Amino acid sequence: MKIIIIGGGFGGLTAAKALAGTDADITLIDRTNHHLFQPLLYQVATAALAPGDIAVPIRSVFSKQKNVNVLMGDVTGIDRQGKKVIMSDGRELTYHILVMAPGARHSYFGNDDWEQHAPGLKTLADALELREHLLRAYETAENMGMDPGHPHEGGPGTASHPDTADLAPWLTFVVVGGGPTGVELAGAIAEISKKTMMRDFRHITPHMTRIILVEGQSRILTSYSPTLSERAKMSLERLGVEVLTEDMVKKVDNNGVSTTNGYIPSKTVIWAAGNQASPLLKTLDTELDRAGRARVSENLSLPDDPDIFVIGDAAVFSSGDGILPGIAPVAMQQARFVAEVIKARVKGAVPPARFHYNDKGSMATIGRGKAIAEFGRLKLSGASAWLMWSFVHIFFLIGFRNRFRVMIEWIWYYITFKGGFRLITGVNRDKQSKSG
Repeated sequence: MKIIIIGGGFGGLTAAKALAGTDADITLIDRTNHHLFQPLLYQVATAALAPGDIAVPIRSVFSKQKNVNVLMGDVTGIDRQGKKVIMSDGRELTYHILVMAPGARHSYFGNDDWEQHAPGLKTLADALELREHLLRAYETAENMGMDPGHPHEGGPGTASHPDTADLAPWLTFVVVGGGPTGVELAGAIAEISKKTMMRDFRHITPHMTRIILVEGQSRILTSYSPTLSERAKMSLERLGVEVLTEDMVKKVDNNGVSTTNGYIPSKTVIWAAGNQASPLLKTLDTELDRAGRARVSENLSLPDDPDIFVIGDAAVFSSGDGILPGIAPVAMQQARFVAEVIKARVKGAVPPARFHYNDKGSMATIGRGKAIAEFGRLKLSGASAWLMWSFVHIFFLIGFRNRFRVMIEWIWYYITFKGGFRLITGVNRDKQSKSG
């Protein structure tokens, strides 16, 4: 039996691993050569972790699983009638069973031109570009703050009183979207702006920086209880983040962002407000929702095609509590379920009929030593939630080397407030100069 899995994220990787020991011939296709631990992507963007800390080559994951072939390439379409996966280089790969876990990208709700001014955060390339942009913003502000005619005599953390109006757009950081990614980004940027990095500059100070979190709904972290949402808001505000709720974005340009409550001049606007499923799903010729996700049956296959399964944030699946969110635990549980269905078919047994999601809770970090966690009726916040968040994320990192390095980096940062990856490499220089 030939099985093709599209996507090397949490869903695709888990499905392939769960099919170990079967006689199936599995091909795992991804456009990159690495599996990315997306929950920690924001820490690469804010220079707390290196890319290698949260990514691992897919081939190394399956080096001992002989029934898996890894293919790096772009899938451009699915031929359901011919049971073929069409590649960008013209190749056509046949399958008996297809598992689609292509992931999602950020959505600008019909305003795709905003992306050049407000990048999102989904890939390592996104994170490295954002890190480069953030570091250049600080360097630009420092250069503007220097007064050659009046040599600065102060020590670290003092300033030569530059024109704050000119500096303001470079030291104003706007995060659009009050979900977990937006909250984590805002908190991390606040820490490096207010504490971590400012001691290394001479002509800009923490009070010059503004970190603004814009959310269109009445509160941030709407998937959590109102109590935890309010605690998260208070924690962000203590870090120096301005939290603007019920404030919709109307336009983003090279100089800032317009919202229902006014215009915010900023050279750094980050988009964390929504997701759009992979356009590859459109080639399935099946029903999609407004976010481009495929509607699936009770066993996660297409309603009219039992040989195609769609999982993770590419699928629309209704549970008793509504549509399941596009998060890693959902994708991993769905992947294991699909693997059980496939293994039952191979053995000629009766496959499980319906997927049931076991919600083990959710967590979000707000900053150093601060997080919220919700496990049914149990609600935690502060240091205890942060410790739990840290252990869970380290546990799910692939490979001992990754876990050990991340743990050491977090301990070092917690003790010293120093991140170790604040390097400008020039990789994105052309793109950055075009965006201002």
